[in-house]
Amino acid sequence: MSLSLSMLWLLAGSILCLMELFFPTAFVAFVMGISALVVGLVASLGVTAFSVQVILWLLLSTVSLIVSRRLFSSAKGSQNLDAKEGRTLTEIPMGESGRVLYEGNSWLARCADDTQAILPNQKVYVVKQEGTTLIVLPHNLLN
Repeated sequence: MSLSLSMLWLLAGSILCLMELFFPTAFVAFVMGISALVVGLVASLGVTAFSVQVILWLLLSTVSLIVSRRLFSSAKGSQNLDAKEGRTLTEIPMGESGRVLYEGNSWLARCADDTQAILPNQKVYVVKQEGTTLIVLPHNLLN
């Protein structure tokens, strides 16, 4: 069974959108995934030339990234009350990693205190960043 081009675009778009949950790409993968989903829908309506689909995907991705950057940068200035504050998405077990929502993105995170576990949906403070991993402390530890 061969997949049609529209199904391949829809599959690629879904994978790119899901990647944003596991890799903090500042919504780049998500925007590219949404663009691929739109191209998949356009392809199902009859645009069959693969080169046209690729050009449409590139244009949609580029325009969407530029627009989203402008929207997020202007919104960040007005809503950035405490840039060091985040919230756990998953549990952060003692000495292990979990996921934290920080500045609108999902990040890999570890607790600065290896003897401390942090439950899901808890307020945390980001104390530093090591590559793509945030080092956090639970809110209750600092208060």
